[in-house]
Amino acid sequence: MAITETSSEISFLGAGDCGPTHGPKDGFPIERYSELVRPTLATVDLRFANCERQYSTRKVGSGPKGSAHGCQPPEMAQIFTDCGFDAVTIANNHMYDYGPGPLLDTRALLLEKGIKVTGAGKNLEEARQPAIVERNGIKVGFLGYCSVLPDGGEAGPDKIGIAPLRVKTYYEPRGPHAPTRVRTEPDERDMKMIMDDIASLRKMVDILIPVFHWGVLWVPRIIADYQVTVARACIDAGADLIMGHHAHVPKAIEVYKGKAIFYSLSNFCMTKPGGPFPGVWAEAPWAHGAMRNHTDQDPDYPLLPYGKDSKRTLLAKAIFSKDSVKRVSYVPMMIDKLYRPEVLHNGDPRFDDMVRYMEWTSEGFNHKFTVEGDEVVIKV
Repeated sequence: MAITETSSEISFLGAGDCGPTHGPKDGFPIERYSELVRPTLATVDLRFANCERQYSTRKVGSGPKGSAHGCQPPEMAQIFTDCGFDAVTIANNHMYDYGPGPLLDTRALLLEKGIKVTGAGKNLEEARQPAIVERNGIKVGFLGYCSVLPDGGEAGPDKIGIAPLRVKTYYEPRGPHAPTRVRTEPDERDMKMIMDDIASLRKMVDILIPVFHWGVLWVPRIIADYQVTVARACIDAGADLIMGHHAHVPKAIEVYKGKAIFYSLSNFCMTKPGGPFPGVWAEAPWAHGAMRNHTDQDPDYPLLPYGKDSKRTLLAKAIFSKDSVKRVSYVPMMIDKLYRPEVLHNGDPRFDDMVRYMEWTSEGFNHKFTVEGDEVVIKV
């Protein structure tokens, strides 16, 4: 049973990307993935994650990706109920892997399981609908958006798809002896849509959390300009906490106007078939440029081919009241060699290593971390 701080407060845990592709037929019982983290998840009143896969019996193995990477049998979605997730975002780059039919199947399956959903739907209006969960009289609302949209995956007025946050990219020359500056900014139309959604949801809930699938894959520390612009604008518009996914490594935590921004929560529970990504990811200019040393794979994690730091992860933790976020922290974790997220404890060298890593990856952003027990409190 969840532990509530007081009758006027609720506790919350936010997780990263969730969607293992290896199941019982591969020797991976689904319930095993979450066995180490379930006791921690059970201590709070409210749980949230990113649903990274489609779940459908349609087109599995024959979709645009050419494999079952992004579309899994419905029984694989058991992990979301095993973990007790109350709400998820489905706004991500794999939610259109096998097209619109499996997207709608995924949304319907999660709703049937009693899990609230945001971020994609039968049209743009439905994709923009928030996931609202009430606990102990406190209403928490989530909004989901994706800036790394698959081709044709954006929702429209009459089109199935994902709530978009499109991005414009500019290149700024700085002379013949300096590297080109790459600048990014959010599309004005999508930004207005998000601001409108926040304004509408603000009237309906006590705590408001936008969630974004965004940013630069694999590479620690690098945060794109548009991410900072969007996160801060959301807080200016009334958001209480920001959570990000997609990078497959943990990234900076920033405090802006007393509110916490988790730019990337990394993987929660993921496996992927086929080893490292082919194509452009394997090209020498890419691997030896921005991705140098980060495309290297950990041989102990062949099913987690997102670079050596992809086994690092964390949970965002918070205490909510009806009028504010009372406390915010993170729970350091490590994915073990059986692909299970494991909560680390103070005194474990891996705990200390994760604390140092999060301090390093958050350099340049306003933050102050303090270890309290098995959590790292974020001063806001």
